[in-house]
Amino acid sequence: MSHRGALHPVVLLIVATVLYGCSTGGTGAGGDTQEGSADVAAGRDLYAQNCAVCHGPQAEGTAQGPTFLHEVYVPSHHADEAFQAAVARGVQPHHWDFGPMQPIPGLARDEVTDITAHVRSLQAEAGVID
Repeated sequence: MSHRGALHPVVLLIVATVLYGCSTGGTGAGGDTQEGSADVAAGRDLYAQNCAVCHGPQAEGTAQGPTFLHEVYVPSHHADEAFQAAVARGVQPHHWDFGPMQPIPGLARDEVTDITAHVRSLQAEAGVID
């Protein structure tokens, strides 16, 4: 049985995850910003504990991870569900050359929702989103 021209299932999974993370936007399941159900203050604390070391205290990025204050991370390109997927499964590099992000164990969905709301608030302060 020849596999010539066929993509390995792991490659397909990685490509699908990247495309999902880059294309889930708009409204509806997985695409909307859940500001009404999120706690930005709790998200600020959780971000400081789990994300700031790589993404910077104000989401400005570091030598270990990219800034979230870039148009690549606006909701229309990386919806809130992309943050959920990154925390749960990690991320293979596809926009930057920082290497892969490992999953962040121990964070519940609602905590990631709070972190995302905090990131969105920083993006709004920086004028990246309205």
